[in-house]
Amino acid sequence: MGCKLEETIQRDLVAAMKSHDERRMTALRMLKTSIQMASTEKGRGDLTDEDIHALVRRGLKQREEAAELYRKGGAPDRAEEELTEARILAAYLPAQLDDAELERIISGAISSLGASGPKDMGRVMGAAMKETAGRADGKRVKEIVTRLLA
Repeated sequence: MGCKLEETIQRDLVAAMKSHDERRMTALRMLKTSIQMASTEKGRGDLTDEDIHALVRRGLKQREEAAELYRKGGAPDRAEEELTEARILAAYLPAQLDDAELERIISGAISSLGASGPKDMGRVMGAAMKETAGRADGKRVKEIVTRLLA
């Protein structure tokens, strides 16, 4: 075990097994598998918390997309299962920034870059995503950047 987040996930998986929480076990087993695969691919044993956050975000996105497909396909019960797993995974991400804080960060990036319009979107997005570092969804950042640069 390399980082605190990985240890927390392992502890939570054991607790889910002991309490027979099938949905939590499924979500955490898949996450543990992703961590082990990423660790092997990197060629080193330990991943950082940031590496694991990226894996959690990927799993979250996959479950949200699957839920949408199930909903469109007329399987709302399966969609809800996917969303439940997504909520379980979301607990392992850093706290998300509220809109006011996110807007403040983006406004600061716009000022420091001297951005003046939509043509500067790429530079502002890059700076904002770096500054928010996993504490805000890219879609939310893009919406605010677009609004502030309009």
